[in-house]
Parts: sequence; structure tokens; C-alpha cells
Amino acid sequence: MVNNRKKVSDVFAALADPTRRRILESLARRGERRVTALARPFRISLPAISRHLHVLERARLIQRRRQGRIHFIRTRAAGLKEAQKWLMRCALEWDSRFDAIDVLLAEGERKEERDEIRRENQR
Repeated sequence: MVNNRKKVSDVFAALADPTRRRILESLARRGERRVTALARPFRISLPAISRHLHVLERARLIQRRRQGRIHFIRTRAAGLKEAQKWLMRCALEWDSRFDAIDVLLAEGERKEERDEIRRENQR
């Protein structure tokens, strides 16, 4: 359980940065790419891109493959699974709470209608 929490925290921490999200979007659109090609559209240094890639790697959102001195990066969809499960659990819990609130509000409205009918009948 604690390990899953860390995985989810790592994913959300990685996704919190707009540069890292853009890197993932680029990889999703174009597939596996060389680090230098991936870095080209960003106005930051190669070492800065490398740090972003390390964060994404630690969160298990990307996978690195080396061919000689060339590093290739691709997305790792499985890295999102724990975060998706967490979001789904939250959404289900919130939906059930909203459903309970809807029931309470509907009961309150029906009670108000009954009370108003009683008042009218008493007049």
C-alpha cells in the first residue's frame, strides 16, 4: 500500500511540471525519439531536459533505450496505471457521496412540499 502511494505521488509530481507534460505529449504523438530530437523544441539546456527525463523515468512514465551513445525515449503507459486506479477510486467515492447528497436534497424537497400542503389544508 505504501509503495503504491509512492508510485502515485511520483506520477503526480512528474506530471505537475508543464515541461514534463509537453515531453510526454510529444512522445505520445511521435513515438520513440532520440533525446536530442525530443529536446529540440524546448528552450532549455540538454542537461535540464535530462533532469526532466530522470523525473519521468523515476515515475516510470518513460523508458530509455540505449543504442551505443544514443539514448531513445518512449512512453510507458503502464506507469499511469496506479494513478489511474487512484483517480478511479476517488471518482467513485465522490460520485457515491454526491448521490447521497442528491437523495438528502430530494427528501428535503419532498418534506417541504408535504409541509406546505399541510399548511394550505389547515387554512
